[in-house]
Amino acid sequence: MAKLNYVELPVGDLPASLDFFAAVFGWTPKQFGPSYAATLTGATDVGLQSDPAEQTHAPLPVIEVEDLSAALAAVEQAGGVVTRPIFNFPGGARFHFREPSGFGFAIWTSTSQWDGPEDQMFLGEKTSGYRPQPQAVMQVSAGLPVQ
Repeated sequence: MAKLNYVELPVGDLPASLDFFAAVFGWTPKQFGPSYAATLTGATDVGLQSDPAEQTHAPLPVIEVEDLSAALAAVEQAGGVVTRPIFNFPGGARFHFREPSGFGFAIWTSTSQWDGPEDQMFLGEKTSGYRPQPQAVMQVSAGLPVQ
């Protein structure tokens, strides 16, 4: 079943945002490189994206599904507009879209399990340290290689 499990926030100053959320909510996000941090609670987590080339203009709700290709087809058939095609990232693959009223979302699925050091998850070479999970990789059938 699809579930909201992540919200990505565009932030202008990552250290200031980290300090703010720690002071207000007691959050201790894990920093994954100089421009990204995320809570890792296993519930609905929050990502903080400070790279202007990667961030969205508004909070981005991220919905987890088992079959990314089926979700993409359903979004398009229901009148959604894909704004960023399926792309791979450490641990998964996702795409961005706008629903008919114009609000942006992302849908993702897990494609690998990280075996490397946590502080290197989003840095450097994206294939070393990953162990693909065959059943999840098969779900991403949009013709893109899993990295």
